[in-house]
Amino acid sequence: MTTHSAVLGAGSWGTTFAKILAEAGNHVTLWARRPEVADAINASHRNEEYLPGIGLPATLTATTDAQEAITGADLVVLAIPSQTLRGQLEGWRAAIDAEATLVSLMKGIELGTTMRMSEVIVEVTGVSQDRVAVVSGPNLAHELADRQPAATVIACTDSGRAKRLQRTTTTPYFRPYTNVDVLGCELGGAVKNVIALACGMAEGMGFGDNTKASLMTRGLAETARLGQALGADPQTFAGLAGLGDLVATCSSPLSRNHSFGVRLGQGASLAEATAATRTAEGVKSCRSILDLAIKAGVDMPLTEQVVRVCHASVLPAVAVKQLMGRETKSETA
Repeated sequence: MTTHSAVLGAGSWGTTFAKILAEAGNHVTLWARRPEVADAINASHRNEEYLPGIGLPATLTATTDAQEAITGADLVVLAIPSQTLRGQLEGWRAAIDAEATLVSLMKGIELGTTMRMSEVIVEVTGVSQDRVAVVSGPNLAHELADRQPAATVIACTDSGRAKRLQRTTTTPYFRPYTNVDVLGCELGGAVKNVIALACGMAEGMGFGDNTKASLMTRGLAETARLGQALGADPQTFAGLAGLGDLVATCSSPLSRNHSFGVRLGQGASLAEATAATRTAEGVKSCRSILDLAIKAGVDMPLTEQVVRVCHASVLPAVAVKQLMGRETKSETA
């Protein structure tokens, strides 16, 4: 089934998802904030700043006019920084077709409101929840853009809509699975960025695989506890949007959160890490995730220490000492 798709955001993941849609046979318009990015995509079929060395389909066109991209689109895919979603979507909502499916590629929790991205989309646009889908999983953009085989999850409360989107995005290298647990998929995608920061810090401090495996496992436990308190399906966290996304993001140098954490572990300041890596999603979302956990009465010690390192100038070595000095308890408590 061919669709007219608008992808809003020409960063690495937005461009990659636009490429997937185009290679699955869809008409795709990619919105880029900067004219030079749009011009390069249209002229040379490249986005070298975000996907160096990757060719893009000639059927993928770019524009700097978001209204032009959105008008008449069956799919409106949002691939912008999570903390800018509300403001930008307010300016775009009038152009969204009454029957369009809105797809979130974003993995964050909004500061101040502690709302998930699907909740922000529903609140700003007024669409029903069953028109919003979420894509989550081990989605390292450059590997997918290079057509390396991978799986992902498309979550939507309307299983029929999720299946249609599944058919629309399936390629020989990209295998989507469906899920109705939007809440669990979004939590998995947001919290794994925070745990990836912690794993990166551990690597930057010279710690090995035992440390990183421990952080991933206890990070997954934190995510599952929060999910249970909020009503997510526990099985989601053992799947692609939980464990799968966590392992990829915590392990790969292609992960911006992991790379950002490495620099912090090596002694860089937040400003120095930002200048070298660009701001990582987890740096901002860690505060809103911790706020969400406090509201839900859930203990998230790893997240708390990442917040302290990123926003209270606590040294990573001090954070490690705090974590290792916690009272011992049962693993399943």
